[in-house]
Amino acid sequence: MTPSRHMYAAPAADGRAAILDHLPSAMAVLALIGLGVAAYDSVMVYAGQPLWCPPPIDGCNVVAASPYARMLGLPVGYYGVAFYLGMLGLALSLAVAPLSRALRLAAVLGTGVGVLFSLYFMVLQIAFIRAFCIYCLVSAVTTLLLAAAALAHARATRLWEVLPTEARR
Repeated sequence: MTPSRHMYAAPAADGRAAILDHLPSAMAVLALIGLGVAAYDSVMVYAGQPLWCPPPIDGCNVVAASPYARMLGLPVGYYGVAFYLGMLGLALSLAVAPLSRALRLAAVLGTGVGVLFSLYFMVLQIAFIRAFCIYCLVSAVTTLLLAAAALAHARATRLWEVLPTEARR
């Protein structure tokens, strides 16, 4: 068996090393997509400019002007930028140390919080604002995919950890 390029990763023969290599990369790409969406929203809100919203989902500016578009006085997009920057940092760190318990836990918990906030904002759009923002939808799907990747990574590495030390060689 040939060792993976990661000093902490499983041998490549069982296929989990490929997961360890690709999931953090996928998480980084998803974080960059989310960061782009959140940054666009944040810049436009900061500049006081209307958001471009493609038909038939044309409620972006209705959502952005609603009282629910701010938390603790700041536009929600600002929190999105911070969230996706954090997820990008975690993804890049997991690429270096894929078996770090702290990083895996932070990724799972962080994306879990992100999913809860995304659900909250979807409920607000459906039940209270009665308008939909494409950027919110893209962010919600991106966050859900990030959570799925974080969970898959945690599961793949958790399975590796239970093997006895002799079996890892």
